[in-house]
Formats: sequence, structure tokens, C-alpha cells
Amino acid sequence: MNPQTLSNDQCARFQKDGYLVVEDLFDKEEVNLLRKIAEADESLRRDMRTRHDLQGGITRLTLIEDLGDDIFGAFIRCHRTVDSMAQLLGAEVYHFNHKMMFKEPFVGGAWEWHQDYGYWYNNGLLFPDMASCMIAVDPANKQNGCLQLIKGSHRVGRIEHGKVADQTGADLERVNVILERLPLVYCEMESGSALFFHSNLLHRSDQNRSPHPRWALICVYNTAHNTPYKELHRSYKYLEKWPDSKIKEIGQRQWEMMQANLPGRR
Repeated sequence: MNPQTLSNDQCARFQKDGYLVVEDLFDKEEVNLLRKIAEADESLRRDMRTRHDLQGGITRLTLIEDLGDDIFGAFIRCHRTVDSMAQLLGAEVYHFNHKMMFKEPFVGGAWEWHQDYGYWYNNGLLFPDMASCMIAVDPANKQNGCLQLIKGSHRVGRIEHGKVADQTGADLERVNVILERLPLVYCEMESGSALFFHSNLLHRSDQNRSPHPRWALICVYNTAHNTPYKELHRSYKYLEKWPDSKIKEIGQRQWEMMQANLPGRR
């Protein structure tokens, strides 16, 4: 797929709804490389965190703040994500963090209702001028716990958050009233599609009750003018953009190196 610029209509929908789905933003070869490398990357397993939901289900994720010269860095730096995010937020953006989400068959837990800015606020970020790009590694549907969104909920502003099991969740009294007034959307996506969503958009997901995994790469971007005033979190750092072709170039090289280092391959 060639680099694309979002249309005025797409940008307007993001401003109104708080999210935008771009189908087939990445092709099968790019996503297959991402999955193979994620499966083989021992550091992802070593640094994996677990989060319990209210029903005791477990979701696993790996959060990474440093940007490497690997396939993850290529996805984050490519024009398709960076340029689109800068358009949607109307400003220069930089890498804040990224996460690999592992929602496994039958056991992948739920995420409770929350806004990302509900807890990023505590990292010294003054404005909710941030957004995430969630890239579907596997198809996402109702059966395997796709993301659920409250359309337009980013316009209610930041909601108070507190502990919900192992997670940080939004005030449910307020969330339930919002659900009475705004539509609930199940964000079903095919592999390679991407969801751009505002940091104040309310979202959650169900447990994965299917025999199919739902893995996703979530790339988080902050605007340059919104660098945290606290030193405990990521300050602004210029984000160098890479050609989209780097995903396959770097991914193939990284995969070949991983294969060469497998036991019995030396």
C-alpha cells in the first residue's frame, strides 16, 4: 500500500467521533512479519505484564517506552502512521510509548471502561492532545473481544478514574449515563487495519471467548507542545520519519537474524 494522506472528511469524522478506522493500512506481508517477530522476541515475553479484569480474566501486554531500530520502530516511524496522526491532531507528534497486546484464545481478559488520558493525566500531561493507533495483527471481532468505543465520548472531557481489579477504570456512574446518550460501537477490524483514537475516548473490550487470538500493536503519540512538565515521563523528542518500505526491509532482516540465532541453526 502506498503512503496515504487522510482526506478532509476522515479528519472531520475523527474530530466528531473521536476515532477513525483505516482499513488495510498495512498489507499481509507487513503484518505477518510483525506477528512472527513478536512471537519469537524473547524480550516481549520477559517484560510482559498481566492485568486482571473483574471476572478474573487475564490480559497480557508489553509496554515499551524506548524506540528501537526494529520492526516495531518501523511501524511507529512510517509515514502512514506518523503523517496520519499529525493530521488528526493538527500538530507535530512524537513517540510516547507502544504496546503489544496479547489477548489469547479462551483466556484473554477484558479491559474495563477507561480513557487513556484518565491515567496519562497523572504523568504531567496538561492537555489531552494525544492519540493512539491500534494496528490489528489478528482479525478483531465480537467473539475474540474487539475494542468497544463510545462514539463521541472524547467530547465529555476527562472523567475521574480509580482502581478496578488490576486496572484503572472510569467512574461507572458517569459512563452509564454517557452510554444512554451516545452510541456504543464494536470496532471489528481485519488484520492490517488500523484504529486511530483520541486519548479521551471511552473504550473497553470483552474477554476472548473464541479459539482465535487477538494480538495488536498500539502506537501512542503525543503532540510536541504537550511535553510533560514532570520529568518522570517521556519528554518531547523529535521523531524521525521513515519510508514505509522500511517495514519490510527491517522486518525481513530482523527475522533472518532471529532465524540464524535459533538453536541448531548455527
